[in-house]
Amino acid sequence: MKAVVFEKFGEPPTIQSVPDPNPAADGVVIKVEATGLCRSDWHGWMGHDDDITLPHVPGHELAGVVVAAGGRVTRWRAGDRVTVPFVGGCGHCFECTSGNHQVCEHQFQPGFTAWGSFAEYVAIDFADTNLVRLPDEMEFATAASLGCRFVTSFRAIVDQGRVTPGEWVAVHGCGGVGLSAIMIASAMGANVVAIDLTEEKLEFARKIGAVATINASTTPNVVKAVKQITNGGAHMSMDALGHPTTSFNSISNLRRRGRHVQVGLMLGEHAKASVPMSKIIAFELEILGSHGMQAFRYQAMMEMIRTGKLKPELLVGKKISLDEAPVALMAMGGFEGIGIGVVTKF
Repeated sequence: MKAVVFEKFGEPPTIQSVPDPNPAADGVVIKVEATGLCRSDWHGWMGHDDDITLPHVPGHELAGVVVAAGGRVTRWRAGDRVTVPFVGGCGHCFECTSGNHQVCEHQFQPGFTAWGSFAEYVAIDFADTNLVRLPDEMEFATAASLGCRFVTSFRAIVDQGRVTPGEWVAVHGCGGVGLSAIMIASAMGANVVAIDLTEEKLEFARKIGAVATINASTTPNVVKAVKQITNGGAHMSMDALGHPTTSFNSISNLRRRGRHVQVGLMLGEHAKASVPMSKIIAFELEILGSHGMQAFRYQAMMEMIRTGKLKPELLVGKKISLDEAPVALMAMGGFEGIGIGVVTKF
């Protein structure tokens, strides 16, 4: 099969012909019809993830069709249209049996613990636990865009952030994660303040539900601006970028007993960011992480998509070919354009 491969961290990936994958006894092989471009893949390429063994095929936001299934797979067969969370649970450890597959002790992550979806085919383990059936009417590009950023934002807003109607939500960073969070929080009835460095992204944020925006490149004090808009601070705030400044601001702009959810990855030199600990104590703030979403939680999100309350297709940005993916991957170190880039031609 054709795949994007990198053999050394930080050096240009290439298109190569590599052996087709075979399914594990509990796994499947999927013909990839679409795969998203994500900053997490850039982190992997840069060597920020200890799970990666070289040479490596990146890619973890995917949708496609099952072409082969292992002997122990009972729920899936060739021809099924599927997607998969970027964190797969083993289905047997303590965390999985408690319903928390997203923090499985033996988790499987395509594009990190195993070769990923920047390829014509990808093998997925623990298929009965992790695959999600796609509605016939959902395009593969839309389904691929759900796999990391959208589902992570859904869990961050709904499950971890516990957002309720009428609350103020601040979203720091309007890339794929941030825009997803804005749409989801708005659909939950919250009032969303979007913060970014570019006016183009902020304008799009308003179109999908933000009631107020802050341009951090021209606003001297983002925290003060959020507190003025929200009349005292956000009830829930998210760092959707993953930077010491946005993380610090997201915690600092909370009102008393507010909730901060960290979604943007803090890796490399940013792994040990400072926090306003005195305020965390005095205001009884909650600091939460959010790491993907379990396959069984897709049902609630899919129902909101089916009824039109969520429209992830609006967040699909540029569509490219697999041949263009190496250059696009290396460019992910900069700020994303609007929406989620997706590989749709293999």
